[in-house]
Amino acid sequence: MANYIDTVLIANRGEIACRVMRTAKALGLKTVAVHSAIDRNARHVREADMAVDLGGAKPADSYLLIDKILAAAKATGAQAIHPGYGFLSENAGFARAIEAAGLVFLGPPASAIDAMGSKSAAKALMDDAGVPLVPGYHGEAQDVDTFRVAAERIGYPVLLKAAAGGGGKGMKVVEREAELAEALQSAQREAQSAFGDSRMLVEKYVLQPRHVEIQVFADQHGNCLYLNERDCSIQRRHQKVVEEAPAPGLTPELRRAMGEAAVKAAQAIGYVGAGTVEFLLDARGQFFFMEMNTRLQVEHPVTEAITGLDLVAWQIRVARGEALPMTQAQVPLNGHAIEVRLYAEDTEHDFLPASGDLALYREPAAGPGRRVDSGVAEGDTVSPFYDPMLAKLVAWGEDREQARQRLLAMLEETAVGGFKTNLAFLRRVLAHPAFADAQLDTGFIARHQDALLPASAELPDEFWQLAADAWLQSEPQQPRHDDYHSPWNARDGWRAGLRAETELHLCSADHEHKARPTGQAKLQGDTLICAATQSSTVQRRLQAIRQGDTLYLEWNGELHPVRRFDPIAAAEAGHAHQGGLTAPMNGSIVRVLVEPGQVVEAGTALVVLEAMKMEHSIRAPHAGTVKALFCGEGDMVSEGAALVELEQA
Repeated sequence: MANYIDTVLIANRGEIACRVMRTAKALGLKTVAVHSAIDRNARHVREADMAVDLGGAKPADSYLLIDKILAAAKATGAQAIHPGYGFLSENAGFARAIEAAGLVFLGPPASAIDAMGSKSAAKALMDDAGVPLVPGYHGEAQDVDTFRVAAERIGYPVLLKAAAGGGGKGMKVVEREAELAEALQSAQREAQSAFGDSRMLVEKYVLQPRHVEIQVFADQHGNCLYLNERDCSIQRRHQKVVEEAPAPGLTPELRRAMGEAAVKAAQAIGYVGAGTVEFLLDARGQFFFMEMNTRLQVEHPVTEAITGLDLVAWQIRVARGEALPMTQAQVPLNGHAIEVRLYAEDTEHDFLPASGDLALYREPAAGPGRRVDSGVAEGDTVSPFYDPMLAKLVAWGEDREQARQRLLAMLEETAVGGFKTNLAFLRRVLAHPAFADAQLDTGFIARHQDALLPASAELPDEFWQLAADAWLQSEPQQPRHDDYHSPWNARDGWRAGLRAETELHLCSADHEHKARPTGQAKLQGDTLICAATQSSTVQRRLQAIRQGDTLYLEWNGELHPVRRFDPIAAAEAGHAHQGGLTAPMNGSIVRVLVEPGQVVEAGTALVVLEAMKMEHSIRAPHAGTVKALFCGEGDMVSEGAALVELEQA
């Protein structure tokens, strides 16, 4: 039976909310945003036709509140709710509540979410279908002894996974039995925080696999097809960083075998809408079922790029009762697409999430084969409560190399300032010879760590000289004379009372330097033009973007924030608490594991900090005695705040 839909509420935030709104508006539908108290000025709120404040900050106090979301739909006249991904997107109770309220869920039936949301039930279905499974335990018992016995039977290393979610939340690799109890507790807390469900499963950790997934789509008339596959092997913290379609090197025969297995799984549970069946693929071409995600995936744009389809539009039309518009034989596969996820995170410190004000944000120019799905704009605040993804950059080409080169060019045009990001890291991944040669597996980042995550080096004198030139030329000035050729209006190193050769005190991050402007580099707009080397006539062009009292200058592919430095004020400022262990990011304290006077060994977990829906343990850097605690469970702490004072043994 056809469902009438003219208004859609998006029960999510960030880039996926903005992306769903874009298609909804293209179809002539009105859009409703819901938001937490701290998201009231977020981009998805600004772009919606209507918005409803859910209150709170953490997901459990906002985006996970089913009753408030349903009330928002009723208040705004929305007939349908799109869950996006994460949050409640794979919550069968949410789907049932929407149906009970007489609304349309732009996702699969609750029964399908139940079947695949329970990873143990999903694996049983695939086992019946004859698809090989990774050895594991997927039972109901959740005590540590059960997991210990299962892990011993499977053999270490093992992978703990949240039974009710994905995206790397509630996922831990355990190398040995001694690590199991602590890892299980942490994974359960992460899963409860992210999905409202702490149930876990454990599987054998397959070494050097590829992560290949099949996009399936089904309608209410019994039709189901697969829209080719995606390779998502480049991962960190068990979260995807780079995705591409089709999977390099996959034969038509293997594509068909995996696609047919995925369709069979979807049909077995009466699936409707968009879903993804995920597989591990080994070097011999043998694939193992991992799980089915009963929602639209983050990486769906690469599938859209090679098929020319709009999957959100398909979701809406299928929910209205329309049949799929094509058969399996008609599914296109044109060219190649690659997507990268731009995150606010510190790649030099184990990809810790970052947060703060987005002081600078420039997206690449639009053009053929280029797409950017973003959820932020310059001036927005990235909070510590949610996933730190800023945007997805997608490039399409007639072949993989064209897509790779096009995406590299897009990354070169992107500029972000205000906190650490993975932008330079993404450039290094795409430029790496092994990636260019499609040598892909889930251990790619670890294997090429030295090249992808080089140790930070001290900025050379040349950088500081260029910074001095760019700083002086970017100083904001008001014309003081009608003659624009007057020295009063010069944009070079000359200043009244400041000779061009005068040294400037500049700083970038923790580095301070005295630099003398040379006048050899010229600023044109947001580009600094200088010689490639001191003796070269070849010019190079570097990004140099001035935002208020900060200059963002490119060096070795990264933007470094440069500011004027006052050495007298710095000398008067207080120094860090001696022996203190500080918060690596903004977040909340979920556990304090020690008490004053306690003797600890190096590596002992002292405090557990939650940020961006992930837990991070603050560990003792050396053996010693806990002298003082400066935080308690439930406290909100800022980056750099002292948490523990540890006296070295």
